[in-house]
Amino acid sequence: MTKEIKGAFPVLVTPMHEDESVNYEGLAQNIEKFIQEGVAGLCINGSTGEFVSLTKEERFKAVEIAVEQIDGRIPLIVGTAAETTADAIEYTQQAEKAGADAALLINSYYSHPTEEEIYAHFKAVAESVELPIMIYNNPSTTGVDISTETLLKVGRDVPNITHIKESSGDIRKARDIARQGAGDIQVFCGSEELILESFFIGATGWISVAGNIVPRLATDIYESYQAGDLEKAWSLYDRLLPLCEFLEGSGKYVQIAKRSMELKGWAGGPCRKPRMPLTDEEDARLKELMANLETVNQ
Repeated sequence: MTKEIKGAFPVLVTPMHEDESVNYEGLAQNIEKFIQEGVAGLCINGSTGEFVSLTKEERFKAVEIAVEQIDGRIPLIVGTAAETTADAIEYTQQAEKAGADAALLINSYYSHPTEEEIYAHFKAVAESVELPIMIYNNPSTTGVDISTETLLKVGRDVPNITHIKESSGDIRKARDIARQGAGDIQVFCGSEELILESFFIGATGWISVAGNIVPRLATDIYESYQAGDLEKAWSLYDRLLPLCEFLEGSGKYVQIAKRSMELKGWAGGPCRKPRMPLTDEEDARLKELMANLETVNQ
């Protein structure tokens, strides 16, 4: 039975040892801790998981570890992005075979494809599997802001394209997709500074980098909104916004997320080079932000 893809989904780091090898045991331990925090679901092998720095074998094994650890308790979304359509098909088919609940798929991120090429890429990958596909629009990474028309068309033409992670930062675009695509496709927020705004215009979930750091808070924001407690939702969101702004503005969201894992006593480790660690000033700012958030739910 297909699991409901809805709510706040932390997009996980790929923990590593000091020699930059993947810490699979740490990944499994982190997943269990997220489940105990009550998250709606999890996403792995995304940008925050350094998918572009991982080998095919590492990405495949991370999926297998995550599926085994989750054991059907919550939905798992797997990032299956690749520069070529053939590779994206292979990653997506592997995720489906391993037991993932959905795949997160971005367009080619180096070639700056045309709208026609983007449509053909998404359609080919989605039609190679049966599991739900969440399209990812992130122009700051790919250099292409996929048009609303293309996103809606491929969502309507291909039945298992069910969601769009909208990360352009244009709330009007998220609004148009949510309203015009109602019944065909659901919107997930992909902008850390537009969370509640996205819920108000019809988003049904959030792929959350901040959820790595404060998974319970991310969940509480969504659940408060769903319960109609807007005062609580805004209060929690106001507390979270400085961290979201730090993540969005630093250019080091992977390093921030990994360092936060370590500060919590979870598995983090270094990023693969050429990513460099946080500076002393950035590290101090992260510690300050985390200290301010520790009492939110107390």
